[in-house]
Amino acid sequence: MKPEILELENFLPYRLYRLADTVSREFSRIYKERHGLTRPEWRTLSGLGQRGMMTATELGEQSAMHKTKVSRAVAELERRRWLTRAPDENDRLGQRQMLAAYREMVPLAKAFERELLARLSEEERAAIVRGVAALEEALSSS
Repeated sequence: MKPEILELENFLPYRLYRLADTVSREFSRIYKERHGLTRPEWRTLSGLGQRGMMTATELGEQSAMHKTKVSRAVAELERRRWLTRAPDENDRLGQRQMLAAYREMVPLAKAFERELLARLSEEERAAIVRGVAALEEALSSS
């Protein structure tokens, strides 16, 4: 009997990973060219821009980043004076000049998403939105 093999090219988790990585790399060109940000720095900036003050732990949970990556991103954004630590017992992270960069990036991010989805038909767009939502729901309850 021939041993079963796993063809990565057809394995859904691998395909989703590759797709997410490709989309992320394409979008990263925008914020890297504009502000010299890495992916973890952008995710940190985005989390703070969306939610306001957060702890590094909250940022890690919100952005699905390991605490080491969050820590490095926070340190670099602090070094660049794009965020500051609020002097309270929860060690919350506040924002300073990062808000200007975040506000500039929001329309660019939305335009990127529109252009990405414009590559699909209306039916395909609806199907992908439904499919991603269904997978998120299924995985969050497990």
